[in-house]
Parts: sequence; C-alpha cells; structure tokens
Amino acid sequence: MTLKKAALIIFTILLVDQVLKVYIKLNFTEYQSIQVFGLDWFRIYFVENEGAAWGAKIPWEHGKIALSLFRLIIAPVIGYWLVKSIREAAPKLLIIAISLIFAGAVGNIIDSLLYGVLFSASDAQTVATFLPEGGGYADPLYGKVVDMLYFPFIEDAVLPQWIPIWGGKTFTFFNAIFNIADMAISTGVGILLVFNKRVFPKEEGNASDTEQKEQNTAA
Repeated sequence: MTLKKAALIIFTILLVDQVLKVYIKLNFTEYQSIQVFGLDWFRIYFVENEGAAWGAKIPWEHGKIALSLFRLIIAPVIGYWLVKSIREAAPKLLIIAISLIFAGAVGNIIDSLLYGVLFSASDAQTVATFLPEGGGYADPLYGKVVDMLYFPFIEDAVLPQWIPIWGGKTFTFFNAIFNIADMAISTGVGILLVFNKRVFPKEEGNASDTEQKEQNTAA
C-alpha cells in the first residue's frame, strides 16, 4: 500500500470524526440523546470525557494533562511506524491497521488540544458556541473529548437472583459511549490481534533457520 492511500484513510477518518464532533458540540446539550433511524439500540448520546478511551475516567489529579502529553508523544511514534512499514512494503493489512490507530489517536488529540480553546462549555441546559467572546472553557491540552455513539443492545435488564453478587441488579450491554476515533483505534488494534500472523508474517529465512535447528536437534 502506498503512502497516499494510507493518508487517504487517515484523512477520511479524521474528517468524519471531526465533522461529527463539531456538529454534536454545536447542536446538542450535554446528555441529550436521540434515536438513529428510530432504533432504540442505536443512539446519538452527547457526553464529554477527559480523554480516556471509551469514556473511561481518569482518577489521578493530573491525569488529563498526562494523557494529553502521552498522546502527543505516541502519535509521532505511530506515524513513524506507519511510514517505515510502507517503505519496507509491509503487508497491506498492517498498514491499514496502523493508519486506523494513528487517525484515531490524532482525532482525540485534536479534541484535547483545541476544543477547550475553540468552544464554550457544554452542559445539560446550554449548547456550546464556537469562539465565544470570553474565550474557551479550558486551556490547550485540557479540552474534553466529545463522545456520541451509543449502542445499548440490552438496556436495564434484570439479572436472575441466582447469579452470585450481581443477582437482581440491572445491567446494560453495551453501555460505553464513544466516537469515530475510538472506533478507529479499536478496529486497528483488533486487526493486529486477530490477524497477527498475516500482519507480522515470519520471514522465510527465519523459518528455514528454525526448521534447520529442529532437524539438527532431532539428529
């Protein structure tokens, strides 16, 4: 796969991710929810989080800035890995996976880096505005990540009483709220895990060496 094709994947994901986030930010109050295509299990549900994947909370006091700085460091590393893989003619599936991960990382970096500066704060009563007169709601790197995709396939179901510990309690599956960037990262990582042998094929030379060692051991 060429660098141009990888760049197209990255650009497309970033475009869809940011257009959707900006639209939600400027048109929804926080926690506002609507059904998509009338489906109860597919909703747009606007929430903001500190930036951890899939809406996870960061317990540490300085966790937000630490996460933002980590992303700023790791994104160029992933970018270097991508370019290196393309130059070495790595498997197409590997390049696609890295492109997805890189695009997702950059997508959420944009939120943390710029959204606090460009937008006013969102809450349950107020829709945010772009470039507010009094300035944004946070400094660079402290912006919140916009999440909106929600798929509660099973909602508020009651577990049977005979189940230890959780019996009688309600649960929702799938209760994470996420965005396109999160999906890209998860898909990329999933490709690396599921198709590990295809994305990281053993070189013929290494395979031959291993086979020769086994034959020598047997002899």
